[in-house]
Amino acid sequence: MALGKHCSILQIVGFQNSGKTTLMEKLISRAEQDGLNAASIKHHGHGGFPNIDSSSKDSIRHYKSGAIVSSVEGGGVFQLSAKADNWSLKEIIKLYTFFPLNVIFIEGYKKESYPKVVLIRNEKDLSLLYLLTNVQCVISHIELDKELLKNHQVFHLNQEKLYIDFLMEEVVKKDGKKFI
Repeated sequence: MALGKHCSILQIVGFQNSGKTTLMEKLISRAEQDGLNAASIKHHGHGGFPNIDSSSKDSIRHYKSGAIVSSVEGGGVFQLSAKADNWSLKEIIKLYTFFPLNVIFIEGYKKESYPKVVLIRNEKDLSLLYLLTNVQCVISHIELDKELLKNHQVFHLNQEKLYIDFLMEEVVKKDGKKFI
């Protein structure tokens, strides 16, 4: 299955402790329930070994949620396990073409331009919306002025069923298959 033709990509971004890993688990689990083969890529932005060990726990959480392949990259260390000077997201995605995937969920890599979900914990986090491209929706821990964010689909964190359904619908649209 060639990526881009039959594989959706969705990034989950936000600052530390915003709920990215938890949302990844929910999306991966839902994809599996819907008959989709899901994969995950986690970006560890705080350097390589030994610090990458804590992020590998998140990739294990992704795997236990139903991902058929899961990895973490940080500081030039890519755990599936291989080592190079620098791993680009594009190179990692290219490796994933060896797996029969319908969707890749990416945790992190804020600067990449794939479709994104932005998690907002507080008003300071709103600055992300001015820095990021290709934002599909915003999920917030706080009440937001929807008029200010009228260019984005906005959900409150407690609207889990709504935003999971919305995101899975987007994934299926891009994958071109109806599993739901």
